Amino acid sequence: MSQHILCIVGKKKSGKTTFMENLLPELKKLGLSVGAVKHDAHSFEMDKEGKDSWRLKRAGAETVVVSSPDRVAMIQSVDRERSLEELADTLFADKDLVLAEGYFNSDQPKIEVYRKAAHIHALCDRYNQQDKKLIAMVTDRDSAADVPKFSLDDAAEVAAYIARKYFGWVYNGMWDTHD
Repeated sequence: MSQHILCIVGKKKSGKTTFMENLLPELKKLGLSVGAVKHDAHSFEMDKEGKDSWRLKRAGAETVVVSSPDRVAMIQSVDRERSLEELADTLFADKDLVLAEGYFNSDQPKIEVYRKAAHIHALCDRYNQQDKKLIAMVTDRDSAADVPKFSLDDAAEVAAYIARKYFGWVYNGMWDTHD
């Protein structure tokens, strides 16, 4: 199954996570199966000191999996950072769409979140939007990019835009998914 990857980009404190929190349920309402990746440019620790999984990792396990009836988590040591495409292929093969927070320099399409309270200039404008594969802006101010623009609270409209653009859906009073 070939899924679509879409990066939600923006400068620090622009509201990327908040926007994704609003977008995810709207995509799910449309019946799309969605995975999410958060890029962290630094090393991170999600295992709590003293927990069994932390103890096993510290003891030398290269991969530790914690499994319960309703979730699975994996902590794996890697020799290099995995590309977004590798993560999508291996961890999200069963999803229609992978939303990635960050990955501004990836070769995947992007939606930029840009708030006037956070930054003077957006990451993208008409001069780099094609190279960066910018497909839309979510913003509360004018921007110099020639792409569709949505307000910060238009998650439902952005979800509909994604469904039309990437899945060919048409809305005629109800969604026609061409299945």
